[in-house]
Amino acid sequence: MSLMLTAKNHSIPLSDGNRIPIIGLGTYGDPRTTPKGTARECVKLAIDVGYRQFDGALVYFNEHEVGQAIREKITDGTVRREDIFYCGKLWSTFHPPELVRPALERTLKTLQLDYVDLYIIELPMAFKPGDKFYPKDKNGKYIYHETDLCATWEALEACKDAGLTKSLGVSNFNRRQLELILNKPGLKHRPVSNQVECHPYFTQPKLLEFCRQNDIVIVGYSPLGTSRDASWVNLKCPPLLEDEVLVSIGKKYNKSPSQVALRFNVQRGVVVIPKSFNPQRITKNFQIFDFSLTDDEMELIEELNKNIRFVELLMWSDHPEYPFHDDY
Repeated sequence: MSLMLTAKNHSIPLSDGNRIPIIGLGTYGDPRTTPKGTARECVKLAIDVGYRQFDGALVYFNEHEVGQAIREKITDGTVRREDIFYCGKLWSTFHPPELVRPALERTLKTLQLDYVDLYIIELPMAFKPGDKFYPKDKNGKYIYHETDLCATWEALEACKDAGLTKSLGVSNFNRRQLELILNKPGLKHRPVSNQVECHPYFTQPKLLEFCRQNDIVIVGYSPLGTSRDASWVNLKCPPLLEDEVLVSIGKKYNKSPSQVALRFNVQRGVVVIPKSFNPQRITKNFQIFDFSLTDDEMELIEELNKNIRFVELLMWSDHPEYPFHDDY
């Protein structure tokens, strides 16, 4: 399947009849350290390079810049709105059904777009609704909220029916949580995607197989590993891009370990959304359509799996819906 993909034409089908580009630009940047305007410039560059998917979120605090960049590239004739695939996310303080549509409308207003292409539940864990995205009590402990994923999902279905999003999906859901939605009585729209951590050190074989059986596309975040930010990253995991296997395969094709790691997932039908605000890396990460890995090379990379997450979200591990206790 993936071998037919080109820089110009690299979308794969979703179960609802829509399509998703197999590579996108992740747009998360720490709002405290990322200069204003960075996301806007990088999204514009990425569109010029050939990216057509952008992965954003209300809680990234830069959706206005991403939307502005997309609109500017539409205005200057580089792309049409229907060429662009934007994924927005429902944050954990908006899980109560009556808050879902207003949250999506807030994203649309911020982007100044009429619809998003994919709207996903960012985490299966609900937090206390209110003005704060990360509500804490006076002791600094997170304040959780009772989670009813099926009720939240029904509110998402209504957003799709209203034309505010073309497709619906989830993120960081384990098998049990996916089954909760898939087996929901009266399910109207199935989740088309599950965005999870996925890279050669964490290949997700069981979840990938379950999702394939249920026609759910895996969107892999941190496809190149992650930054080494100890506040949210498991530093026990060695840096992925220094791996000898990736380095040696890269030499054969005159490609970097990053390009090999991205190509590996793309050939497995996993959508990749590498985050970068570095112009050279944005450009390089996209250059994965002019080579392909052999079956033997795919197997070698698959064997690198250590089943170690970089992104463990341990600060929420006491939440009843914390997704990573389960095997998959």
